[in-house]
Amino acid sequence: MEGEVKESSVVEQYTTKSFTYADYLTWPEDDPVELIEGIPYALSAPTRIHQEIAGEIFRQIANYLVDKPCKVYVAPFDVRLADAKAKADTITNVVQPDIAIICDKETLDDKGCLGSPDLIMEVVSPSSAAKDYIKKLNLYEKYDLREYWIIHPVDKIVMVYQLEQTGRFSRSTIYSFEETIPVGIFDDLTISLAKISQELTAEQYTL
Repeated sequence: MEGEVKESSVVEQYTTKSFTYADYLTWPEDDPVELIEGIPYALSAPTRIHQEIAGEIFRQIANYLVDKPCKVYVAPFDVRLADAKAKADTITNVVQPDIAIICDKETLDDKGCLGSPDLIMEVVSPSSAAKDYIKKLNLYEKYDLREYWIIHPVDKIVMVYQLEQTGRFSRSTIYSFEETIPVGIFDDLTISLAKISQELTAEQYTL
């Protein structure tokens, strides 16, 4: 999800301490943040293009998952990356992915997801690029995320990382919006962004 470390009372106030999910629960809902290794990162409001891309991908996945056991969620949706028995005051990673697919229902509760989803997708903006490409990439690898998509609206590309048996992400496979993109955790699902690509070409937009 889009975000940057600025213009948030939470982020401005807390700069020298490591925080937990217990702290996170006390912060105002109208000042959203993510926690990565105990550090709060402010979330900026998504743009229209960001929402169109995320919405279209969510629609395609949700249609595919009808009558299937896996679930797909769109931000805001808290993912607490920690052991299933972790307590709120020990959890230091809470993210709000743009899209999360979860197949293990044991990780789901009323607060969101406790544990790693199967697939996470992030639509990047200039303000969130460093976080999505570096911090979240490392974080998701650490917690054994099976597949990670980074979707770049300006370049109109999708970078797909898949977890290897070594516990490390593979080199990214790069797709253009014009290509049909396979979802690796499923055998028969592909995503098409061709229509979105045409709309981006036909109009001026900003991220």
